[in-house]
Amino acid sequence: MCMTEEIVEIPEEKEENNEGNNDQRKVAIIAIVFVLLILGGVVAAVLGLLNENTPTERIRDIFIIFMAFESLVIGVALVILILQIASLMNLLQNEIKPILDATNETVHTLRGTTAFLSENMVDPVIKLNANLAGLQRIFEILGIKKN
Repeated sequence: MCMTEEIVEIPEEKEENNEGNNDQRKVAIIAIVFVLLILGGVVAAVLGLLNENTPTERIRDIFIIFMAFESLVIGVALVILILQIASLMNLLQNEIKPILDATNETVHTLRGTTAFLSENMVDPVIKLNANLAGLQRIFEILGIKKN
């Protein structure tokens, strides 16, 4: 009986990652086109306002429109900032705080372990060495053992 084994390669699923990159590219392209259109509009408005026959009321109205647009952009930026701060608060409360709590608990355990080792292992060894050194000195004084 001869059995042949077939090796079947399963392709890795990378489509999800590519879709995410494509979505980011699309958003970036749309944002760039939007900014370019806004800049083109500003340049066209300034060129139109540089005309000698442009009345002052028109310049005032366009300036008011630009100020309103600037207020709108600042409002959107503030909303984005508030959302980012909320995301940061969520990160601090739900991810960073448990890590800090676990670290604090580990440090407390380590402090207890070192105190335990100091009391039950290091101190007796030091006392034993001190007693042995004293006994050795007594033997040296009595002349039983010479260095």
